[in-house]
Amino acid sequence: MKPTSILGRYLTKQILLNFFAVLFMVLSVVMLFEIVELLRRASSKYDASFWFILQMAITKMPKTIEMVFPFVMMIAAMATFWKLSKTNEFVIMRAAGVSIWGFLLPVLTATFVVGIINVTLINPVAADMYDMYETLEYRLKTKNPKAVLFSDQGLWIREALDEDNIMVLQAKSLRQEKEDLLLRNVTILEMDRKSQPSRRLEAFVGTLKDGHFELKDVKIYISGQAIETKNSLSYKTSLDADRIKENFVAPESISFWDLPDTIKFYETSGFSAIRHRLRYLSLLVSPFLLCSMVLVAAVFALRPNNRRGGVMFLIVGGITTGFIVYFLTQLVYAFGINGYIPVGLAVSTPTLIATLISVSLLLHLEDG
Repeated sequence: MKPTSILGRYLTKQILLNFFAVLFMVLSVVMLFEIVELLRRASSKYDASFWFILQMAITKMPKTIEMVFPFVMMIAAMATFWKLSKTNEFVIMRAAGVSIWGFLLPVLTATFVVGIINVTLINPVAADMYDMYETLEYRLKTKNPKAVLFSDQGLWIREALDEDNIMVLQAKSLRQEKEDLLLRNVTILEMDRKSQPSRRLEAFVGTLKDGHFELKDVKIYISGQAIETKNSLSYKTSLDADRIKENFVAPESISFWDLPDTIKFYETSGFSAIRHRLRYLSLLVSPFLLCSMVLVAAVFALRPNNRRGGVMFLIVGGITTGFIVYFLTQLVYAFGINGYIPVGLAVSTPTLIATLISVSLLLHLEDG
């Protein structure tokens, strides 16, 4: 069955309507619990207004929804299939010669498109909003309405200067002042690829500006030479405030479109980019994961006659299977992050297993 046919458009409409209905209900519940939790946390903060709490709840909500997105799609698919089975529409379609795969094709197509929209459009917005949430949370903790989330624990970062030399920068603390990033007690160590130091710079304070660090009260140490002192020094760098800030945020807070550059930067600088690569590949696979959840829903909800009962089995079995798939996904991801299995295998295995098992059971249903 073509997704553009009359029946295909009808099935697409049904799955999308149920998806948005379930999504709205989940959004409402998540928003309610987030507001209650944030009000509890802010109960001792007398200067935290309800509008500030509402901003925190709104900016965190897309990140929470992204976590439950597969479950929303599975529940929507279960509701759609159960309704079509209960009203005997599924039986009529089968009697008209439509195979189960022709029946599922429009639904899977719509699901895949929703997955692509989620990755390419919703994910960047969710990442930016979660970044805003972290800043608001930091302001709530510090009671500073202008605070920007960086780190009081210091900074370690490495940058490739050229093919043969690298730079390691360490700062005791850093914070943002207007458009500039201020670092205190800065140490820059230049080394070759064999980790042999060639020069060390120490500065009381440094300011990251466009394409360079503006260092103050600088001491330059070179082996075999006298210590050189300068009041100020401009040190060229390819780093910027956003790139440095990525050291303090999870890969989940980086937009899908920014992840390839982030991965390239980390690998060029010698850092491990496994977490970022796994996050990027998981986003690429997520539309297929949504389709596999639809197939799981079809196993439990597509039955010739739902009037015989068993609705509780449908609900409990489908939700339990969904949680098992999610748990296995996170477990295999952990193996991938720790390097026990390749990242690509860690990302694709749960989706592939869920899809193959569901397809096998649906083939049995089709033969029956």
